[in-house]
Amino acid sequence: MNIDDLDPEIAALLSEADSNGSPAPSSAPPADTSFLGADFDFPDDEDSKKPIANSVDLTVTQFKPIEKFFSDTPHKVFDDPNYYKIALSGESDIAKRLHATLTKYLTCTDPKDRTVYRQQLYSIYYEFIKSVAPKLASLTVAKPKKYLVRYGLVLPSLFTPEQKQLFATVIDENISGEPVYYLDEWLHNISTGQMTLSATDEARPTHHGDDKQRLMTLQSKNAGKLQTAENYLKTSINKRGLLEIELKSKIDQICDHPPIGHFPSLGAPYSEAQKRIFNETSEKLRELLKIDKEINTYLNQYQDAAEESQSIEDKISTASVNTSVSNADLMTEIDTVRQMAKMTVGRKGNHFPIFTKDYYHCTPKETGFRENVIEALAWVESIDPGAFVRMHKNNANRIVPYVLLVPTYGEMGFCWEPYDKYNKVTSRGRIAIPMYPKNLKIAVLTACADLRWQVAKEKASYYWMEEGLTGMYYQWFDQQKLKGDVKDYFIRDYILWMTKEAEGVQRLDKEVRGVFWRYMPFPQERKDMLKMRSLVYADLCQKDMNRAMSDGY
Repeated sequence: MNIDDLDPEIAALLSEADSNGSPAPSSAPPADTSFLGADFDFPDDEDSKKPIANSVDLTVTQFKPIEKFFSDTPHKVFDDPNYYKIALSGESDIAKRLHATLTKYLTCTDPKDRTVYRQQLYSIYYEFIKSVAPKLASLTVAKPKKYLVRYGLVLPSLFTPEQKQLFATVIDENISGEPVYYLDEWLHNISTGQMTLSATDEARPTHHGDDKQRLMTLQSKNAGKLQTAENYLKTSINKRGLLEIELKSKIDQICDHPPIGHFPSLGAPYSEAQKRIFNETSEKLRELLKIDKEINTYLNQYQDAAEESQSIEDKISTASVNTSVSNADLMTEIDTVRQMAKMTVGRKGNHFPIFTKDYYHCTPKETGFRENVIEALAWVESIDPGAFVRMHKNNANRIVPYVLLVPTYGEMGFCWEPYDKYNKVTSRGRIAIPMYPKNLKIAVLTACADLRWQVAKEKASYYWMEEGLTGMYYQWFDQQKLKGDVKDYFIRDYILWMTKEAEGVQRLDKEVRGVFWRYMPFPQERKDMLKMRSLVYADLCQKDMNRAMSDGY
């Protein structure tokens, strides 16, 4: 979806965050090129990085509040006069091509030639990323190389002292534990097998003797069985605990005998109410036996899945001589990331791949740093509690998707895949968020809206135009005889739902509001607040009560 296609309300939100405006791609003045005279034979610095766990914990119900957004002590990497040399060192011919083309681009004054060099830089830059990517599998990589991939920071002279200070205070490590990754971390996880390759339309060729991906696929499939059995086991044990508490209470009532009038030391016979409890207790005991049978079943399923998981892990460990994915697969992932980057920008956006002060107009809190994005995701979840929930056999599984922070000047986030095709129960989906948008909240909202739509569509399968969220919305779309992509309209309306309707400002069509109210409900406290503001929301709350009293709710 392009920014030009957005609703005026949403376009206004974006323009508020970009009052300075972005310069035309060809109008930027030549930059300082003092770092450009360099050869590329410099040793890499060591930089330890801890492996990131990607398992899904279904017991987590919300994001942890971000306590610290920036480091108190900025690092000095960008002050190193050899930053540019170290970033490009050891990358042979592609580094020389990047160096030569960047020099021409920065020193060129003719707008037409500048546009040509700009287009050449785009392709050369991603070829350079392909050269650097295999090194990211190692726990040690030169920081300039890491920051080049992470932020697009190729040349320190391309940003202001204030911007240099800002990026030097960004927290490097993923201390939150959330699956939100910068590009270098994403490629590291792919290289080391901690994450599977992103889905593509093209079938990947199988590599002879390469069992790693097969084992990872089996592990992904088995993870769904393991998580499902664990979830059901915990649910059944919790039910048993509640029932036992209720049973103890009833036994206490049965054992409570008030004194007989003439015999204070003797307890009275059972009352009629106590006698009725005997039958109730008998029913509770039978229910406990039924739950105990379920617990045994789920425990056996969990143990079988756990044994299979251990067996697969042992095989992966045995094959650890070649634990990384093949170089061809890693190149495929970078091509996929390149497509993701294009989609965040759109057809008419700024596709320049390198960070420069001429195009960066974000405030520190509006930049797509990890902590800012997590805070925005937490805000989305506070208004739309089901944003990251997938239902499976009447169990609500909260599964936060993998989030890739792409260093682009894009404006829209999007969902690349709603979940892993081999594990629809507990696998994470994948969304991409641009790091340098005009409005970070809008970028996150478009990604969450896309995720919402795709999960609902996959759930409805062949009946996505008839059932559930997508079915109800599509029927309204069809009745209105609207043209274009129905998902783009949904994303537009979702943004209005979250930014306007959630505050009691009515901007949606009445039917769309009804569909969203039922299939993407606000938390009860927000509903209670809204019904006090307008009869429109009070009527929707009344419909909730009516459905709750009916059998078909």
